[in-house]
Amino acid sequence: MSNNSDDFRRRDFLRGAGAIGAGLMGAGTVLARGNKLSTTRVLGANDKINVGVIGCGGRGTYVAGKFALFGSDKSKIVAVCDVYQKRVNANKQAHNCEGYLDYREVLSRNDIDAVIVATPDHWHAPIALAAMDAGKDVYLEKPMCHTIAEAKRLVDTVRETKRVVQVGSQTTSADQWWKAKKCIADGAIGQMIMSQGSYHRNSTRGEWNGPIDVEAGPDKSGENYVDWKTWLGSAPKRAWTPDRFFHFRKYWDYSGGIATDLFFHVVAPLNICWPEPMFPHKVMAGGGIYVFKDEREVPDTFHLVAEYNQGHSVVLTSSMANSQHIPGLIRGHEGTIIMVEHGMFEGHTDHITLRPERNVINDAYRSKFGEAAQSIPVEQRDMMSAHINNFLDCVRSRQKPTLDVETAAHAQVLISMSVESYREGKVLYFDEKNWKVTAKPPKV
Repeated sequence: MSNNSDDFRRRDFLRGAGAIGAGLMGAGTVLARGNKLSTTRVLGANDKINVGVIGCGGRGTYVAGKFALFGSDKSKIVAVCDVYQKRVNANKQAHNCEGYLDYREVLSRNDIDAVIVATPDHWHAPIALAAMDAGKDVYLEKPMCHTIAEAKRLVDTVRETKRVVQVGSQTTSADQWWKAKKCIADGAIGQMIMSQGSYHRNSTRGEWNGPIDVEAGPDKSGENYVDWKTWLGSAPKRAWTPDRFFHFRKYWDYSGGIATDLFFHVVAPLNICWPEPMFPHKVMAGGGIYVFKDEREVPDTFHLVAEYNQGHSVVLTSSMANSQHIPGLIRGHEGTIIMVEHGMFEGHTDHITLRPERNVINDAYRSKFGEAAQSIPVEQRDMMSAHINNFLDCVRSRQKPTLDVETAAHAQVLISMSVESYREGKVLYFDEKNWKVTAKPPKV
C-alpha cells in the first residue's frame, strides 16, 4: 500500500514508461489510457496466471491461501505486499515469492497478470483503479469500495479498460441464488414485493476485536515496522493507535461496520436473484451501540429499509450481540422464494423453497407450479473455490465474472447509503442518473 496522490500516480506512469523503454514491449500488449501506459502479458495456453497479493492481513492471507490451493493449476502467487513487515515476511515464506511494503512495486511488474486487493476498505478503490491502469485484472475483496463516488469510478474504469474485476463476495457463487433467479424469471412468485435478510453474530468481546500485536508500530524496526502514514492514505491523519490498525472495521474512516463488512454478503446475492440488479430509490437506517461500548464508532446493532422504484422493498437486520437469523427470502404477490431458511447468507443449503400464495394464484399458475410448497434442489459446491476459479477463467476468456463490478455497484450504493443515513439520522434518496445521494426525492 502507498499514498494515493497525483505525485505517486505520475511516478507509476514514469516507472511503467521506463520499463517499456527498457525493452519490455515484447512481453505483452501496450495499453494507453489518458496519460498512462501499461503492459499486459500475453498468456500462452500453458502459462499460469501470475498473481500479486496486496493486503496480507487476516483476510488477505486467507484468500491468498485459497488461491494457492484451489487455483494452483491455473495460477501462481508471485508477489505479496503489506504495510506491516511481519505480514510481508510470513506471506513471502508461505508462497516462496517476492514481498514488498509498497503496492506500486507489485503493479510495476509486467509479469503480474492479476492482483488480489484485500486491504482495509478505504484502500480498495484506489489500488484497484491503479491496478487497472497498470493493465492488471483484479480480485477485489468486499466491500467493493468505501464510497459511492468510488463505485462509479470503478464501473467507468472497467468499461474503459476492459479489465476483469471480480468482487470477492464468494457467497454469490453459491447455486441457490441462480436457482432463485430462474424461479423468479419463470414467474413463480409473480410481481416482487419485498426481499428480506439478516446477518447476526454474538461474542463476549464484541465483533472485530481480534488479536493485537503489541510489538507492532511505525516507530518499530525490522518485522515489527508498520508504515502507518501509508496505511492512512486518504483517510484523516491520526496518531498511531494499534486498535485502529488491527480493528479498523470499528471506525468510520476505514469501514462502514456491519453494513459494508457483512450486509454486502446479503445485498450482492439479492441483486443476483432479482430479474436485474437495482439501485435503491430511498434508504433509511437505524441501530446503535447497545452492548459493546468500547472504542468503536460503528454500531453493534444495525438495520435498514430500502425502497425501489420498481415497486419493491428490502428489509435487513443485524446484531453483533445476538446470533439468531431470520430467513433470507423474496416475497411476491403469487409466491415466496426462500433461499436460506436458516438465514445465514454465507451458509450452505441443499435446497430453496417455493411457497405459493394459495389464496391468489389462478389455474394457469397451478398448472405450472402447483399450489403446495416445493423444495428445489441446489448444487453443492465450495463457494470460495467456485469464485476463485471463475475469476481465473475470466482472466483468460475476458468474460464477465460472477460478481462483476456493475452488479456489485448496485449493492455498494445501498450499503453506503445506509451508512450515511445512520450517521446523519436522515432518510436519503438516490439520483441514479447522476449517481448522487440527496435529502429529497430527485426530480424525474
